[in-house]
Amino acid sequence: MPPASITRLKGLLRRLLRVSTIDGRVFLGTFVGTDDSLNVILISTEEFVINQGEGPTGRFVGQVMIPWRLVVAVEAQGSDADSDNDALYT
Repeated sequence: MPPASITRLKGLLRRLLRVSTIDGRVFLGTFVGTDDSLNVILISTEEFVINQGEGPTGRFVGQVMIPWRLVVAVEAQGSDADSDNDALYT
């Protein structure tokens, strides 16, 4: 039986995630996995830059690997019946 953390991570596969990074960018894409370093891998991804005093500017970036050391928060769209909070890491 895999640990609960692995089961929860597998439950996020193919779900839309919003990943915020330390440099103020936000990535919105479909979660397809991680690697040994826990870097987040997204496909069909859009990148948004949040500018002070301006609206966010975005662009399509496709497939991305976001280094875990840059991640500030990860949120999943919608909610699971067994989850009381969509925020995974803050």
